[in-house]
Amino acid sequence: MRATAAGLAAFGAAMAAAPAAHAGVDEVHFGVMQHNICVTDCKNADKEDGPNVEVQVSFDSPSWLGWAGAPQPYVIASVNTAGDTSYGGFGVEWRWDFAQGWALEPGVGYVIHDGETNNPFPNGSPEAAAFAEDHVLLGSEDLFRTSLALTRDFEGPWEGQIIFEHLSHGQILGNGRNQGMDSIGIRVGYQFGGR
Repeated sequence: MRATAAGLAAFGAAMAAAPAAHAGVDEVHFGVMQHNICVTDCKNADKEDGPNVEVQVSFDSPSWLGWAGAPQPYVIASVNTAGDTSYGGFGVEWRWDFAQGWALEPGVGYVIHDGETNNPFPNGSPEAAAFAEDHVLLGSEDLFRTSLALTRDFEGPWEGQIIFEHLSHGQILGNGRNQGMDSIGIRVGYQFGGR
C-alpha cells in the first residue's frame, strides 16, 4: 500500500506540472517491467520481487526544445506489484526512425521513489546483512532515470516497445550508497498524433 500511494502521489505531482509546459498529449504507453534485473549491476539484481506496472504519457515537443533535437516531454508512474520500489517522475525522450516502422527512443528523466535509501541497522549486524539481502539501497529519494526503447509501429495508432531503464543517483543527486536498479519490459503505445 505504501508503494502504491507514493508512486501515485509522485505521478500526480508530475502530471500537474507537465501540462503547464505543453498541453498536447501525443501518446500513452502501458507496460509491464521485470523489476531489478541483472544488466549493469548484477551484484544487487533480483533483491526485490514482483513486476512493475508502468504508465507513461508523452507530450508534443514544444518549440523551445527545438535546440535539443525536439525531444518529447513525458510523465511516468511505475508501481511495483509486490510492494517494493515504485516511482513517479518526468523527463524527455528522443525518437530516431532507423527503418520503416522501427525506431530507437533514448530518454533521460528524474524520478522520486519509495524504496530504501540506506540500511537502518548497524553495519556488520545480522539484521543489517538480512536487510541488505532483500533490499536495493538506492542512496537517495530522488534518482535519474535513463531509458532506451526499441519501438515497432503497427497499423493505425498502435505501437509496441521493448524498453530498458536504469535508475541511479549517479553520485550527483546523492552520495554514498548508489546500488541502482535496472528493469526491462514490454509496453504498448497508443499514438494520438500521426507519424
